[in-house]
Amino acid sequence: MSIIRYCLGMREYKVTKQLGKRIRKLRKEQKLSQEELGIKAQIHRTYIGSVERGEQNISIENIGKLSKALRCKPKDLFDF
Repeated sequence: MSIIRYCLGMREYKVTKQLGKRIRKLRKEQKLSQEELGIKAQIHRTYIGSVERGEQNISIENIGKLSKALRCKPKDLFDF
């Protein structure tokens, strides 16, 4: 599995990790469990967990589903 990375100064950030943290933050702000978010987004809860941990390269299709379920724009998921 390839992981998209970018560098800022001396620190290296994994985009998948940052995106996962952002999704988890938004989910918790809405007091949703991974299972509840999965039901709303029609995505399996274990997939959501692996996305939040930065283990999955999430598809554009699933970004759209998650943003809709979290009631935000897809670009808001990348606000990190």
